[in-house]
This record gives sequence, C-alpha cells and structure tokens, in this order.
Amino acid sequence: MSSPAGQVIRGCAVSPFHPGLFSVRPVGVVFPARRQLRGFLRIMICSINDSLCAAHVVTDSPTKVFLVGAGPGDPRLLTLRGKECLEKADVVIYDYLASRDLLKFAPVAELISLGSPTNGRAVSQAEAQRLMIAAARGGKCVVRLKGGDPGVFGRLGEEAAALREAGIAFELVPGVSTAISAGPYAGVAITSRKSASCVAFVAGKLQAGVDATEQIDFAALAKFPGTLVFYMGSQSAAAWSDALVANGKPAGTPVVVVRRCSLPNQESWTTTLAELPALLRTHHITPPMVAIVGDVAVQQEVGAWFTSRPLFGQTILVTRPEQQAADMVRALVDLGAEVLQQPAIAIGPPVDPRPLAAAVNRSQEFDWIVFSSRNGVDYFFRALAAAGRDARSLSRAKLAAIGPATSEALAERGMLTDLAPEEYRAEALAAALAPQVSGKHILLVRASRGREVLAEELTAAGAEVTQAVAYESHDVEVADSEILEALNAGRVTYTTATSSAIARSMVHLFGKSLKQTRLVAISPLTARVLDELGYSASLVADEYSAEGIVAAILADASS
Repeated sequence: MSSPAGQVIRGCAVSPFHPGLFSVRPVGVVFPARRQLRGFLRIMICSINDSLCAAHVVTDSPTKVFLVGAGPGDPRLLTLRGKECLEKADVVIYDYLASRDLLKFAPVAELISLGSPTNGRAVSQAEAQRLMIAAARGGKCVVRLKGGDPGVFGRLGEEAAALREAGIAFELVPGVSTAISAGPYAGVAITSRKSASCVAFVAGKLQAGVDATEQIDFAALAKFPGTLVFYMGSQSAAAWSDALVANGKPAGTPVVVVRRCSLPNQESWTTTLAELPALLRTHHITPPMVAIVGDVAVQQEVGAWFTSRPLFGQTILVTRPEQQAADMVRALVDLGAEVLQQPAIAIGPPVDPRPLAAAVNRSQEFDWIVFSSRNGVDYFFRALAAAGRDARSLSRAKLAAIGPATSEALAERGMLTDLAPEEYRAEALAAALAPQVSGKHILLVRASRGREVLAEELTAAGAEVTQAVAYESHDVEVADSEILEALNAGRVTYTTATSSAIARSMVHLFGKSLKQTRLVAISPLTARVLDELGYSASLVADEYSAEGIVAAILADASS
C-alpha cells in the first residue's frame, strides 16, 4: 500500500450516538510522507477495518454491554458517559489498569476483577469475553471497564467481534488514552510545530511467539517524521530500541519513560534510545508504562505542572467516614497527594429512632435548635421528612451550628444559621449561647456518643435542654490489610484525626502502626486524647475544621 503526501486514507470510526447502536462514519487520516509510513500504515488501516468496522451492531434489543474506557489512571479522568454506564451496571468486569475508585459509581453491581499479569493471576482474554457474554445473556447490564481507551491496544476488536457473533448489543465509550496523557503529565507535548507534526502509537508487547521485526516495519518507524509512543514496552525495550537504531534511528534520540501516568505516584525518566534498556533495568521499571521517543521528550514545553504540586509524593490517610471526607479528600488530591481512606468510625441512623422522632414532632416548641455536626443536620432533616414535615416546622426556632461545615449543611436546606462561634468547639458554642438561653427551650441534636459539656453548660445557664440522638457512631473493628501494610512500611506520611472518637478508634484499629506516620489532630482536644493514648500528634490544626487539617499538612510539607 502506498500513501502519497497529503493523501487522505479512508477508514471508518465507530461512535456511540445512541444506546445499543453504533453509528459508522467515514474518517480521514492524512499522512505527510509517502514511503516513510508504509509498514505502519498497513497495520493501522487493517486494525480499523478488521476491528472497528466489524464491531458495527444493528439490533432492536436494548444495549446490554458497555465497553468503557477508564482513562490513564486518575479516576477523575473518566468520561461523563462512562460514569453513567457504571451507575446503571449490574455487572462490572474490570482490568487492573482501571482505578478501583471508579467502582464506587457502581455500588450495587457485581464486581469481577480480571486480575493482573504482574502477579500471575490474570484472566485470559477468552475467559473475559465468556464472562461478559454470559452476564449479558443472563439479562444483566454489563460494563467492561478497561484502562485507557478500549480502541488503543485494548483488544476492542476481539471483544466487539465476540459480542457481535453472540448477537449481543453493545456500546463503545471511549476513554482518555494513556498515550495522549503521558506526555503532558510528564511535562512534554507529544506533538510540536517545530519537530513533530505526527504521532505513531506502537505496541511494545506483541503476540506470543511472534517476532517483533516481522510484525512491525521498524524501517518505516525509524524514518517516521514525528513522535513514537510505545505501549507495554518495558520487557521488550531492548528488542524494539535496538531494531529502531539498526534501521537508522539515531542512538541519541531522546526518550521519556512515564510510569503510572496521572496517578499521585507517577514517575518519569529521561534517557536516550541507546540507554533505554539499561535505565529500565537499573530502576526496575515495570508496567504500566509508556515510552515517548522523539525530540519532544527533551523540549519540556509543558513543564512539570503535575509533579510540582505542593503535596505530590505525600501519602495521606484520611480516617473520617467517607460521607464526611469527600471535601477533604478532594482538596488533598488537588494539591497532589495520594489519599488513602480507612474510616475509623461508621455513621448510621439511631438504634432507637423514637426520641428523635418525638423531638421532630415538638420542633415548634423549641426556642433554639443546636446542631453539633453536619451528620446531625443530615439525620435530623431525614427524620423531619419521614414525619411528613418540612422546614416550616422550624419557623419558631433559632438555629445554632458548631462550625462552617454544619452551617453549610443547613444552608443546603435553605436554612440560615443564627449563631456560630468563632472557635469550632463545644465550649465556644456554649459560651456564645449562654447569654441568650435563660428560660428557653433548647434542642441539642447530637451523636450517640460525645462529651456532655454543651448540655451541661446550657443547663447551668438556665436553659431547659432536650437532647436527641440523631445518629449512631460505631468504631470500625477491622482495618483494610493494604492500609496496614502501607502504614507498617512507612509509606503513609500523614494520618488525620478529626475528632476524639476517631482518635480513640484509630488507635484501636491501627495500634503501633501509627508510630510510622505523622498524626494530624483537628484540635487541641483531639491531640490531648491521642497523647493520653500514647500517640502524640505531630501537627494540630489552627482552625478546627477539615480545611484547617489541610492547611496544617500543607504548611508542614512546604517547610
């Protein structure tokens, strides 16, 4: 096959415009040179014709299988359509390159891991297809979740062909490919107006028993006038780098190797084509990785924006319940940290809901309703709705909140806070309320456990205090084995303690493993509890809030 400069080569592409159906439309790929791309072009066009065009399905039945690209690693790079598919999945079949954080979008789905080739427990491609087809035939909505983009060395053609042969409707949901992401995340642009107006993606790992020099035209690749991106090429690097040099590619051609692209433990190295195999051996570089070959590897036009974030390289363990931790986790991740989550306590509805229900039914009798946490707000308003009431039932009462997160939870329900202390602790809230509550009826919405200081001080100030347990707080008894392993290995830089109850529970949960990390307390009170248990806090937040925790970690890491 020849390809004159500027000639448009016609293939086809598949776009999921409607659930269960594929729209096949012509696309053009323009190549700048005639002979330089001959072998590469042959492979590329065959891949389009044999794989994607064969995937065309026309059926009247609803879509049963979604082939979803998970992106290069960071779960936030999943597409919106991919998230939608996961949310309605009955079964998710995922490979080791797909972030497990994405599985949270499929809370009721059966989860099937295909294992990892690095630990020798990978499920074969044939078995993966069998599982997918069997689940779909069982009437299940199936998501096949694949790292990167399914159409770029993701064996899309094989899976699509198997589904078509089985008569099962499917939809392709493209993902952000690793090849496109790796360069920018490592600080380089894979194209350049000066030196790389085209890019070739090359599989470094080929079929078993196939000689790479027979399957890939290295003479064409060596002359390729742009950037080469090698996937899965760590074990075969010596073969393909030698083949490129033997066919005329300069031995000094720059190469940047990117491992675990877009993740908080991403690593990258810059070398040359001749020195690449030695680099991989010296640093024991294993998959997942890509190698970017070409002048762009040393131009560094993008810069190290990703690895220069202030918490990059830090691992932080958050011990708050997941429903409370989202904002803190997001802030830490945005600053570059790797965040591990292991709740030390679990939050749930009260064992006996009657006292809360009674308080809700008497809500118009209270002069003040005092909330000591966001959880209290959430569960109180659930009880309000369960009683067939709404915010109008609170029209007589003034509202007090212990801190900004609690005030925010009220604001989300259209309620303004009448009083919030400058210092986010029970003593400060009691001191602010005390002058206003003599002879007043006060409702304290609280957890099942906690200090009695607020009730005691308001009673002493002359208030009539009713307490209602809005939610139960239980210690988590068993720690995740991977979290314990990370703590014991000294890989966790900081561990947060955002309440006294969490401090006590995490000491029970992790024990001496906490000696391997820096403890960050939300307040002096929490720090004192840790100290009493024999575990001193390395940091104490100035502001007693999740934002204060983040600020303390940031200041310490930057010092």
